[in-house]
Amino acid sequence: MYALSKVFLIGHAGKDAEVKTFDSGKKLVNINLATNDTYTAKNGEKTTVTDWHTLHFWNGKADLAEKLIKKGSFVFIEGRLKNREYKDREGNTKYSTEIDVEDFILLKNPDSSKSVDASSKKTPSKAPAEVD
Repeated sequence: MYALSKVFLIGHAGKDAEVKTFDSGKKLVNINLATNDTYTAKNGEKTTVTDWHTLHFWNGKADLAEKLIKKGSFVFIEGRLKNREYKDREGNTKYSTEIDVEDFILLKNPDSSKSVDASSKKTPSKAPAEVD
């Protein structure tokens, strides 16, 4: 039997990229993405709930994310769910769910009204040009 871990999200970046470069030369960019869900409560009032997602961009995608995604950027994300277990400073076990980004499209940059496709299927040698 086959298994699949695939996530699609559209949301806004909560802050600029956090960049980490490891001794091995690998690069990781972390970005928090906000998604909203709106529903009508029993009293008829519309309610919006915001969920925050931790995104991990590795190597070439990290380079693009660092250059293109800024606080407020509206982004489409395709990736895989990763569950992680770790110990905090006090030794308590913590769990987190994160997303390893495989592809992304910058739908709207806060500094521009143009979109950018950063899909790995096109594997650009440098940052892609903006498209109308």
